[in-house]
Amino acid sequence: MTLAGKEKLEKELEYLKTEKRKEVVERIKVARGFGDLSENSEYDSAKEEQAFVEGRISAIENMLRNAVIIEESEEDADIVTLGKAVTFIELPDGEEEEYVIVGSAEADPFEGKISNDSPIAKALLGHKVGDVVKITTPGGEMEVKIVAIRSSND
Repeated sequence: MTLAGKEKLEKELEYLKTEKRKEVVERIKVARGFGDLSENSEYDSAKEEQAFVEGRISAIENMLRNAVIIEESEEDADIVTLGKAVTFIELPDGEEEEYVIVGSAEADPFEGKISNDSPIAKALLGHKVGDVVKITTPGGEMEVKIVAIRSSND
């Protein structure tokens, strides 16, 4: 996990523990006031949300407890590794794409963050700028040329 990913999880955990828990408890109190709990959809909904929040808290605590922070070294500055932003062009004439390779806990394809377990990241890891890499994806094979590698903190 990257340091930024760890910090993001720590912020989410803090929010869930300090604010979201209180909101859900309040919703449960209000719903109890509506009467018969066996037919109270507000109460059921609030209890489901409480279960989700507590499950998420537990999952985040577990991820943080087992997290290994990836440190960047000078030796691998020009090699694709976890935590790096990689820009490549799909050959023969594709558009430029950039992804940050992160641990599975912080992956978010909509933000351009892909898991190191994804087919694209697995294929790119260990390569340098200028390398042509063959990537096997569920949609078929593609060939890309790495045009830039930078620290995701830049």
